[in-house]
Amino acid sequence: MVSTSTQTDQKWGNLNCDRGNLTDFQMACIICGGAHLTMSHWEFLQTMPQDPVDMVGDIVKMGLYKDEQLRAADTVNAYELRKTLLLKAAGRGDPKRERLVLALAEQAGGIENAFSAAFGPQAGLFFNDAIRNSSFTRREFLKNLAIGAALVTLSNCGGKPDEPAAVDEAAPVDTSNLEKTNLKIGFIPITCATPIIMSEPLGFYSKYGFNAEVVKMPSWGAVRDSAIAGELDAYHMLAPMPIAMTLGLGSASFGVKLASIENINGQAITVAEKYKGKINGPADFKGFTIGVPFPYSMHNLLLRYYLATGGLDPDVDVKIRPVPPPDSIAQMVAGDIDAYLMPDPFNQRAVYEGAGFIFKLTKDLWPGHPCCAFAASDQWIDANPNTFRALNKSIIEAAGYARDPANRPEIAKAISERAFLNQPVEVVEAVLTGNFDDGQGNTLDVPDRIDFDPYPWQSFANWISSQLVRWDLQGDGTVAQAITSDTYDQVGKDIFLTDLARELAQEVGLNPPDDIYRTETLEFDSFDPADPAAYVKEQIDKNGV
Repeated sequence: MVSTSTQTDQKWGNLNCDRGNLTDFQMACIICGGAHLTMSHWEFLQTMPQDPVDMVGDIVKMGLYKDEQLRAADTVNAYELRKTLLLKAAGRGDPKRERLVLALAEQAGGIENAFSAAFGPQAGLFFNDAIRNSSFTRREFLKNLAIGAALVTLSNCGGKPDEPAAVDEAAPVDTSNLEKTNLKIGFIPITCATPIIMSEPLGFYSKYGFNAEVVKMPSWGAVRDSAIAGELDAYHMLAPMPIAMTLGLGSASFGVKLASIENINGQAITVAEKYKGKINGPADFKGFTIGVPFPYSMHNLLLRYYLATGGLDPDVDVKIRPVPPPDSIAQMVAGDIDAYLMPDPFNQRAVYEGAGFIFKLTKDLWPGHPCCAFAASDQWIDANPNTFRALNKSIIEAAGYARDPANRPEIAKAISERAFLNQPVEVVEAVLTGNFDDGQGNTLDVPDRIDFDPYPWQSFANWISSQLVRWDLQGDGTVAQAITSDTYDQVGKDIFLTDLARELAQEVGLNPPDDIYRTETLEFDSFDPADPAAYVKEQIDKNGV
């Protein structure tokens, strides 16, 4: 009879090393050939219970499941449970209803958004209660977590990737002074958030010492409210939002800094399919209901700028309404809106679904215009200055990586995943590469359809402020009181952290400009940041609104 010890020696004999040396060293994996499982781990596994629920705690303690495997498994597991609860509540066991629910959820941008819409602002509490109060659900959650983490571990074990990692691990970063390393960063699932999103799967956060989770948010209002409530550490925001929030426009005053620009360009005016061939210019939008993601957005300001050039009063001749980007296609299909000026991928997705056509890219309205930004509150920055600096630096480095067209296909694949954009890869790649069909029979090649330049020009801030004054979105004159001809520069410098962004960009090898202002050239005029008040007067005199 062969002893257990001898059997074990024979099992591992092909490793060409003695058993004693294997006990405390990594060994070749019998699945992939990589080195990541020790003999002591293997022997201990033989004595462990076979039920995954009973195993998971011990496996975590052994270190066989790393944090990234557990996070990935938890994301998928939570998604499946949300899907089950949503189908149970809305599908009612009817296969036809369930298929309809899944189709509507896809139009809404995914199960997560549909779940939030179905169960309201307390959706997260409902989900946690469902797990806590049902022993079956709780056990299924743990079982699936254990199995999912094992699958992720196996899929990642051993071999080297076919392509080099986005982050250069050869350049270690000093992370010893970080006040906080476990972070939650809110984002809206749009391509504007590319640097914030890609930094998780491509390793830019981990390079700078962060265990960062990007948290998908259902709307810009939810981002604003979560920021004020302190539920997030930092956020993906529309470029005008830090100005509006700091000045108390649309909400109570809450100090927010715009740390760096996430993307330039990257938006479009998309029109419902039924209007194909009927829209030639801004005047043709008269009587339309048009969606924008948020009142204090570049989308709203650019749309108003465009409509006014055609003699339309945006507050009289059309109806502009806020629509969360994931809901935009569904509302267009339902006929609730006739067109929208939205971030991608929802313009390209409308073409993909046959719901609408791309009428005009916003880069044609203003080449190089800002759209979204990375932001954090004054309070959080004051409490975590080193963390804020390192986090901003990681995102600026990611933006620099995204700016290289050669990296866009890789990025498209990484951010299309269900946990992030939840979109077909070909849709996201069409946006990021600029090779796309516009839904009007044209195949276009526009490499800078979206681009990534993290530098927050102060002229951006002054243009945004000028349009907030022009359109008085509060409707009571408070904007003009908050932003006067003497305070444009001060508002911008207080909120847009241009000097810090330049410094961090230089540290990661980018070449930001030395100037903080530049003349901005738009389709119908030029903006001199030295005199925003004169620009507003000129616009009103020229267009009548």
